[in-house]
Amino acid sequence: MLFNSIQFAIFLPIVFLLYWFVFDRFLGKSKWQLRLQNAFVVVSSYVFYGWWDWRFLLLIAFTSFCSWGSGVLMQRVGNQSVATSIGGGKLVDNQLVIKRKKLITTANIVLNLLILAIFKYYDFFVTEFAQLFHISTDGLLLKVILPVGISFYTFQALSYSIDVYRGKIEPTRDIIAFFAFISFFPQLVAGPIERATNLLPQFLKKREFDYDTAVDGMRQILWGLFKKIVVADNCAVYVDQVFSTYTEQSGSTLLLAAIFFTFQIYGDFSGYSDIAIGTAKLFGIKLMRNFNVPYFSRDIAEFWRRWHISLTTWFRDYVYIPLGGSRVSKAKVIRNTFIIFLLSGFWHGANWTFVAWGAYHAILFLPLILTGKNRKYTNQVAEGRILPTWREAGQMLLTFFLAVVGWIIFRAESIGMAWEYVCGMCNSSLFSVPWLNNRYFYIPLFLNLILLIIVEWINRYASHSLDLNIVKNRVLKYFIYMILITLIIFFTPPTPSPFIYFQF
Repeated sequence: MLFNSIQFAIFLPIVFLLYWFVFDRFLGKSKWQLRLQNAFVVVSSYVFYGWWDWRFLLLIAFTSFCSWGSGVLMQRVGNQSVATSIGGGKLVDNQLVIKRKKLITTANIVLNLLILAIFKYYDFFVTEFAQLFHISTDGLLLKVILPVGISFYTFQALSYSIDVYRGKIEPTRDIIAFFAFISFFPQLVAGPIERATNLLPQFLKKREFDYDTAVDGMRQILWGLFKKIVVADNCAVYVDQVFSTYTEQSGSTLLLAAIFFTFQIYGDFSGYSDIAIGTAKLFGIKLMRNFNVPYFSRDIAEFWRRWHISLTTWFRDYVYIPLGGSRVSKAKVIRNTFIIFLLSGFWHGANWTFVAWGAYHAILFLPLILTGKNRKYTNQVAEGRILPTWREAGQMLLTFFLAVVGWIIFRAESIGMAWEYVCGMCNSSLFSVPWLNNRYFYIPLFLNLILLIIVEWINRYASHSLDLNIVKNRVLKYFIYMILITLIIFFTPPTPSPFIYFQF
């Protein structure tokens, strides 16, 4: 079920009304109220997820059960007194307890990663191996459909097991609350990848409806729909045309398509995150921020602190820091950086272009690591000022251009295509007038991109870009809402486009 579909427009208000006015108000005095409300969340989420293919429900249920069970087993091991008799007393063998917990955690991690590998990477590696040794793949390929959002909920489940093992969170025996944590429909398919330490406790306590939070959630949903429908889906029209005929296009056309894709993937993915976070607010749930105006970054390190925050912090906490993080030699810091970027690239899909994209960004990090400037910019650009300085503007443009080149690699179907695309862009035709097949279509698109940039710049300090706390006039607020709703209606394509990150 797509957020930008009629089905979801019907689904959401029905779930909202049942959630608050049946499972909260009518059952508010029941001792089973919270569990029934969580059960309703699970059922609603499974309906939402099963809308694509009901068979995927078996997979997410299995992942949820195994991860929940690993926590229960670790708690049981921790409660046991594994001891040896010494002078008639009991001495708990903590090392044995730790080893057993580690075994349980490792088994759950391996099981989840094995499932992910089979569905997402098996055919890729078999094909690559067969091509390398000139072997036929007949009968070897599974040719299974990739379950939507499998990378997201798998990483969410893994974080729970690891955090329980580390003692950062107590394992829960409430299986319904845990299933709600894994399957919560707003962020199930494309994140944010939530940590159990943040999301799970919210399902273990009673939620209260807050009108102001719900209104703020609706604003965030509106802005997410604007970014997805008005920006991303309309940029996609030009991007798809140019990338499918890139060998015939001028350098300026290729550059313009690459810039459009840069805005497309941002509008598509951050738009999904805004809709997800806003929808969660309607149900009294707070999700982590996933994007923080990344295209206003002054270097590539700042860009990655602002882009897909839930994934970058996941790799930081569960891969980078355990490897030693930044508290090791420069050589090992570089090694650790390459590891997390290559893993991040490969997480996106079974294609060497994603690995190359990760390696490209790791290389961009090298000068910052070697000069010790990878943590230089942790505040918002032009802090306390309306406009950036010339230096800041130049830094943002350079970082944006570097991101554009990276997105060409990301969007290309092969590394060869990415190379040809960049080479085709870097010639004298770069200074020609780009191809535009319908100027009446693209002029409004340019204006909408300018609107996006202005709104996000003005609200770069806010929790999201349509946080209108600075606007005190109620009439002006409703005027802004009506403009955005009008743009969404006017620029909605005939058929809804899937979100790009659904394939990951």
